[in-house]
Amino acid sequence: MIGLAAAASAQQPVLRAAESPAANEALPDAPGAQAAQPESGIAGAASIHGVVEDREGAVYEGAKIALSQPGADPRSGGAPSLITSSDSNGHFSFSNLPPGQFRLTVTANGFAPQVLTGTLQPAESYEAKAIVLTMNGTTSDVTVTASQVEIAQEELKQEETQRVLGVIPNFYVTYVPNPPPLTSRQKFNLAWKSSIDPVTLLAVGVFAGIEQATNSDSGYGQGAQGYAKRYGAGFADSLIGTMIGGAILPSWWKQDPRYFYKGTGTTRSRVMYAIENAVMCKGDNGRWQVNYSAIIGGLAAGGISNLYYPASNRSGIGLTFENALIGTGESAVSNLFQEFVIRKLTPRVPNYGAGKP
Repeated sequence: MIGLAAAASAQQPVLRAAESPAANEALPDAPGAQAAQPESGIAGAASIHGVVEDREGAVYEGAKIALSQPGADPRSGGAPSLITSSDSNGHFSFSNLPPGQFRLTVTANGFAPQVLTGTLQPAESYEAKAIVLTMNGTTSDVTVTASQVEIAQEELKQEETQRVLGVIPNFYVTYVPNPPPLTSRQKFNLAWKSSIDPVTLLAVGVFAGIEQATNSDSGYGQGAQGYAKRYGAGFADSLIGTMIGGAILPSWWKQDPRYFYKGTGTTRSRVMYAIENAVMCKGDNGRWQVNYSAIIGGLAAGGISNLYYPASNRSGIGLTFENALIGTGESAVSNLFQEFVIRKLTPRVPNYGAGKP
């Protein structure tokens, strides 16, 4: 996985105003309505998550969200309604849902009911986007038509706001269950933003200063010129490693360069998951596979560095493989921190019903 220093979504829907008498009816607290989620074990279970806002863009806490799935249970004429409320961040989520058509009805005191419809695919994590409340008197019927690429782009925007302690980039981790895969363009944009982030550039400068003080890579010499060469080499290491392992090879082999936060299960299972993800990744097809992108990318970046390091400080083939192996170990340690520590230190994490630490 990409290192933390080089690594780490409010979304607006397409709204279509329409009169909907059914949506204007008050939502009853009928005995059949349920506040709990369905029982787990549904084949191809899916989930829905989103956020409720007012017209000013402020998140709305306490809105009632009712979910119905007509036809989900032919024997009863449809699945019973599920009801939840938006939290302090305006977020809501439903999990363990059967695939098929669904209807969300959002109600809040003083606001007109809002209706959102769509279709769940098997095992899909459906991003409902932002549902905007309007003053009572107007009902908006929202049909979500966003493509998987658009959803991935909105979620990527959220990831690019994730910073440990609000400072250190934490872009290469996703907390969304089963997010859609990134396109090649999105992978390259993520790698580039990670590489030129001010904190990344500052970190390169700090390490260059340490190397200068310890006279590491002595072939570069001392003084301003020596520091500039060390900084350039450090930036090249970071950029090349991120681009090859986080964009070029993942696009070629259709692999996702991000760490998929688990957050559930026993401590032992989460530890094993984090360690395994040092050499495994999720493919764009949703299946787990050997992380050739990170493994080969580490070797390639180490080999390329021999082109610009001083002759006396270049690593041979053996040392290149040794450094790649060390990098895999560092990735495993980084994943452990991601699984057990980093989420608690990252203030802007989407609350989409994913596992909690």
